[in-house]
Amino acid sequence: MTGNRQAKAPTIIDIAREAGVSKSVVSRALLDQGGVNEDTRRRVAEVAERLGYVKNAMAQGLVAQRTHTIGVLVRNVTNPFYGHLQAALEERAAERGYRVVATTGTGAFELTQERLALRTLLSLRVEGLVVCSGLLAAADITPFVQQVPTVVAGRPELDPELGSVYCDEQDGAAQLAAHLTGLGHRRVAVLLVPLRLSITQYERGTAMIQELRAAGPEPVVVELDEHADSVPRAVHTLLARDAAESVTAVMCPSDHALLKAMETVQQRGLSVPGDVSLTGFDGVAPLATPVLGLTTLRQPVPEIGRRAVDLVLDRERPVDGDAPHLRLRGTLIAGRTTAPPPLHG
Repeated sequence: MTGNRQAKAPTIIDIAREAGVSKSVVSRALLDQGGVNEDTRRRVAEVAERLGYVKNAMAQGLVAQRTHTIGVLVRNVTNPFYGHLQAALEERAAERGYRVVATTGTGAFELTQERLALRTLLSLRVEGLVVCSGLLAAADITPFVQQVPTVVAGRPELDPELGSVYCDEQDGAAQLAAHLTGLGHRRVAVLLVPLRLSITQYERGTAMIQELRAAGPEPVVVELDEHADSVPRAVHTLLARDAAESVTAVMCPSDHALLKAMETVQQRGLSVPGDVSLTGFDGVAPLATPVLGLTTLRQPVPEIGRRAVDLVLDRERPVDGDAPHLRLRGTLIAGRTTAPPPLHG
């Protein structure tokens, strides 16, 4: 009967019994604290190894008031951008001797779930928070700032109480707009994601609109909705217009949206970029492959992750109104999805 039972993990009480010392002596010995002679320390270590004792890092951290963990909220880990950003955060944290405790969604993360996730991370006594979400408003995050250093990574966030590291969306939009107008496009559409669905992509879209206007063309703005078929429907509508009025280029809010737009163009018997040029945004694997050759704005994801972790760890206590905002420049990738407009465009 006993063979079917799961073996109980050894505790410091078991070590104390085997080593013939008190529990407090075992605790001090394992934590390498004073008040324990070398022979006792060695005996405790030998018993712990023989019993297969594994330190409870979280409990140890609570005693020392340090857990060496950073809490990370990732809105949608299935999105390549967020997946790469989480990897960059974990890599930098490890370089600095910290672990990452992450809570992630898969695209259906509701606002209430994200708020609860932040409270859950804080309950684990993390020493800092990194929020990677295009939906959670600053007002939902700032209450945590006075408890632990908190940074938003991957989206423009200029709240004076909340640190942030992000790609310069305005500059990225300007690079893409200049690329299209430089090719000769004068009838350009922008697929705009509503603010209620994504703070990041909404600001990205408005930046595209502003930069196109500054360059000359008046953009055709198409607001998307929450339905999965919103990009194909929007592109169908744009391409159904008379040739004299139809757009010759479409600026998409992401590389994933670009692929959906490309499928729609091809379904209508048209070609990219022969009939219509398409641009995306993000520039991360797997969609960054030269096999696809997307014209996009590559975000500096490794640097965003590195700088976000450094901001969290280097700020012992947030000070009212002085939160740093690090704006990093992205890189235009001129691929095969853009070309000069057709002669009839």
